[in-house]
Amino acid sequence: MSTRKKITQVPLLIVVAAAATVVGCSEVESEVLTGHQYMDIHRGVDGLTAEAIAGAHAKDVEVQKQYDVNYKKYWYDKESGTVFCLVDAPSKELAARVHKEAHGLVADEIIEVSEGH
Repeated sequence: MSTRKKITQVPLLIVVAAAATVVGCSEVESEVLTGHQYMDIHRGVDGLTAEAIAGAHAKDVEVQKQYDVNYKKYWYDKESGTVFCLVDAPSKELAARVHKEAHGLVADEIIEVSEGH
């Protein structure tokens, strides 16, 4: 049984791993009033394309403001079907809620991260 997920029209957001392709971030960024920074990880996504990911990110941007969430940047590795998203959010649950409401593709894992220097 395959554990890969199929992307139809709108895929996930992304942040990156070693051999991944960096894709743009939203031009319209909202400020998160309270929150933390998270990296979410989507694994085994079939049909990963730059267009599909950009479409999913645009949908996240449309929904995120009502939850004080800001999906900042994403990356993906087309070969492995791995996607990463960098997000500011009050909680993991609200970050996941934006994905679910925007396009239905939720992360396999969401971890809190701190920026290094």
